Amino acid sequence: MGRVQGKVAFITGAARGQGRSHSVKLASEGADIIAVDRCEDFSTIGYPMATQEDLDETARLVEKEGRRIVTVKADVRDAAQMRAAVQQGIDELGKIDIVVAQAGVAGMKGEPQRQAWADVVDTNLVGTINAVQAALPHLGDGASIIATGSTAALMDVSKVDQPGKDLGGAAYVFSKRALSQYIHDLATHLAPAGVRANVLHPTNCNTDMLQSEPMYRSFRPDLEHPTRADAEPAFGVQQAMRIPFIEPEDSSNMVLFLASDESRYVTGMQMRVDGGGYLKWYDYHI
Repeated sequence: MGRVQGKVAFITGAARGQGRSHSVKLASEGADIIAVDRCEDFSTIGYPMATQEDLDETARLVEKEGRRIVTVKADVRDAAQMRAAVQQGIDELGKIDIVVAQAGVAGMKGEPQRQAWADVVDTNLVGTINAVQAALPHLGDGASIIATGSTAALMDVSKVDQPGKDLGGAAYVFSKRALSQYIHDLATHLAPAGVRANVLHPTNCNTDMLQSEPMYRSFRPDLEHPTRADAEPAFGVQQAMRIPFIEPEDSSNMVLFLASDESRYVTGMQMRVDGGGYLKWYDYHI
């Protein structure tokens, strides 16, 4: 028996990257999947989003594991679309036990800046809330909610050196911090019902988001058009361990733990898969 045998997972941002990895990992351990992705680009974001073909590939990989999957092209920014996606999944698979709110975008260097701020906050923060709250009425005792934060949410932001310089980048940090607070408070009030809620905080992860020119420029602002070879040596600044990034499967291993009954008494946690990034940026405190 798999570690999530017989469970159904509702996963946003499932077409590629960490979302696809989570889908395949949970399927390999016995879960059926409701896979949601927008599959459209943002004009403000400087790297392409996933495509319908990517979402179809996620479906193929889940089915290869012998599990059922429902794919839905839907935008997390729209609460009605999330409710419809949840209902479609339940109609076909019967229930939801696991919510993985993975969908997110990085707006570093996004233009126009104010729209980049809005697109990032609407996707990362509002989108997480929409996905979770669409599923909430259907979650019973033993259910698990997992939202994706970021090492960026845990960094010291008490001082802003250049206000207004990069609103899309600032929105990424804000949105990840705010969703972390949302899940913390939600976990408090769902605990008596036996529903768990936790946040996963990855550091740099080897996906299309990281391997993009806007991210390269963020790590190498001294260069006009940095390449991956230029930026990758600088990726290590995020972590205490000597690594430039983690792989999607490293995040998925934590998702699997949080989704499984092994973590049945784990809730309200900020779970870091960060190569010691938090250790590097903060003093120890209770």
